[in-house]
Amino acid sequence: MKFDTINLGLTGYDDLFMSSEEREDMKKPKVEEIAISELRPFKDHPFRVKEDEEMEQLKKSIHESGVLVPALARPTEDGYELISGHRRMAACAALGLETMPVIVRKLTDEEAVIAMVDSNLQREHLLPSEKAFAYKMKMDALKAQGKRTDLTLSQVATKLDAAAEIGKSAGESRDQVFRYIRLTNLIPSILKMVDEGRVALTPAVEISYLQRFEQIALYRIMDRDDVTPSVYQAKQLRQLSQEEKLNDESIAALISEPKANQKEFVRVPCEKLRRYFPQNATPKQMQETLLRAMEFYRQHSRTSMEREVR
Repeated sequence: MKFDTINLGLTGYDDLFMSSEEREDMKKPKVEEIAISELRPFKDHPFRVKEDEEMEQLKKSIHESGVLVPALARPTEDGYELISGHRRMAACAALGLETMPVIVRKLTDEEAVIAMVDSNLQREHLLPSEKAFAYKMKMDALKAQGKRTDLTLSQVATKLDAAAEIGKSAGESRDQVFRYIRLTNLIPSILKMVDEGRVALTPAVEISYLQRFEQIALYRIMDRDDVTPSVYQAKQLRQLSQEEKLNDESIAALISEPKANQKEFVRVPCEKLRRYFPQNATPKQMQETLLRAMEFYRQHSRTSMEREVR
């Protein structure tokens, strides 16, 4: 004889005696102490873990109070893949800790990429290259999830627009997201110049449309002559490339032209100044500090001369 069963929505005998608070508590993510040796960095993680002043402060905080915010990871066949918390893991390893608190979740590749990017975009100091590859990874992940994306620099945003969605979470405009993504087409040496503040974002976007061999030629001339193109010159370079007229001679002739309102500069490579500044100091901060130092030197020299006269 067949009996009908009633589904009470319970998963086990113990559920019958649980309070609503206990059931809600079971749904909350659990923090586990995971061995650092079992944690692997996220594949193609675009955010750098730097030994700078912020890292020293993080080490001090962890040494005094422990890891206050658990990392996020997903299980793999041989351990766990870290999604957020790479700087915390590096700090814990440097302090000689064997474990760190981690929330473990099962996530698809796309979900993991989106979580990884979103958690790191909240950091205060991000390089243009870090934003570029992070936005590109999230764009690809949203596209794989079936989101509608438009990889052209269209001025009109569309419904379910991935670039607009990325921009909203990062505090950027839709078009700015596309500009950063274009930087992923730059050769590493020119992208490094963008990170150092030697090449601005807008001309860098124009340069990104040049073919690789053209970018190599451009970098060689920029490095040799210590010059960088203006926005207008970068657009001219792109135009010459489209017309297949871009070569060493045309590049040198174009970027050697005086720029509008051009002023004289004293250029010192950032790497020669880095030992005098925190690792996360921007070129602008370095410039302001140097100017204050020179003002102090000028006043000190004047005071010394006045004493000698007396």
